[in-house]
Amino acid sequence: KNSMKTTHAVQFLSLAGIGTLMAVAAAPAAAQDGSYYYGGLSVGRSQARIDEERINASLLAAGLTTTGMSKDERDTAFKLFGGYQINRNFAVEAGYFNLGTFGFKSTTTPAGTLNGQIRLQGLNLDLVGTLPLTENLSAIGRIGAQAANARDRFSGTGAVAVLNANPRKTEVNYKFGAGLQYAFNPSLLMRAEAERYRVNDAVGNRGDVNLFSVSLIIPFGRAPAVVARAPAPVYVAPAPAPMPAPAPVVVAAPPVAPVVLPPERRRVSFSADSLFSFDKSEIRSEGKAELDGFAKQLQGTRFDVVTVEGHTDRLGSTAYNQRLSEQRANSVKNYLVTSGGVDSGKVTAVGKSESTPVTKLEDCKGDKPTPKLIACLQPDRRVDVEVTGTR
Repeated sequence: KNSMKTTHAVQFLSLAGIGTLMAVAAAPAAAQDGSYYYGGLSVGRSQARIDEERINASLLAAGLTTTGMSKDERDTAFKLFGGYQINRNFAVEAGYFNLGTFGFKSTTTPAGTLNGQIRLQGLNLDLVGTLPLTENLSAIGRIGAQAANARDRFSGTGAVAVLNANPRKTEVNYKFGAGLQYAFNPSLLMRAEAERYRVNDAVGNRGDVNLFSVSLIIPFGRAPAVVARAPAPVYVAPAPAPMPAPAPVVVAAPPVAPVVLPPERRRVSFSADSLFSFDKSEIRSEGKAELDGFAKQLQGTRFDVVTVEGHTDRLGSTAYNQRLSEQRANSVKNYLVTSGGVDSGKVTAVGKSESTPVTKLEDCKGDKPTPKLIACLQPDRRVDVEVTGTR
């Protein structure tokens, strides 16, 4: 008989898959890329283990002694699959898999041979968890159910007689796996994965088949996470203040106090999409260039107060948006101090969350983060800098 059984401990794949799913569950869910469908193709190498001891025992029970055995325990495998990305952290995926064909040939005394093969294919349904590591690279873990169809084929020569040459069986079992995913762009992804399939062959033997594969994935209708940047703000110097008229001199009259003009204020708004990557608080190189230009325009100004305000759109929870707006405001403050030469004692940074939007509800309808709504809410994602001082 042909059989497969576990040959390696499953701790690595188990911990990797479960750890990824737990980390994904704890990650923030606000400001998502949006949901979309996708399809893909996997090609890889499958590996099983022929149960030589059990085959020898079966032959011995029939009065035959095994004198030699050759085994074919590896084959090329492939998968066709499609899925629905619910959000940036979870997807549901279904597909067809073909794990290939494995076989053996035993020679016996009295003289004879036993040839066996098993072919495995079936359907699966998985829950796939994604944990972003960088802007393009993510860790993935999966767990699911699969219905594997096992088709055995046996033949004998000489003293070996086969009673059932073509047994078949289909049984539902579990599968799991882990790997890495890389996004070349919003329309093309690649995965490298290790998976384990629990199978039951057609003659009642249970075991595992490991699959190591590379996949290409094509999302359908997925929008880029970053919308078009707004033009860089241009700082306009204020007109010179009029000089006060000289006070008339009157004999024996008290001196006239000079007129003191209030400090001038200048408020400049930067698009958050031009300063930061989507859902990030680290200033991009393009954003640094804008802030450098703004700081250069302010050279020669005596600052009394510089206030940096961070604002977000209404997508996501208030607590998450408050934290993101504070982080972005502090990033701009620190950059103006370290690179723009602004006195740190005169700069304050505050987060306003989504409390002061520029857009109106009737102009940007909806609450799901679709590409259209994200683009409409672009004016709300901003960093305002207010400078009070004299030149």
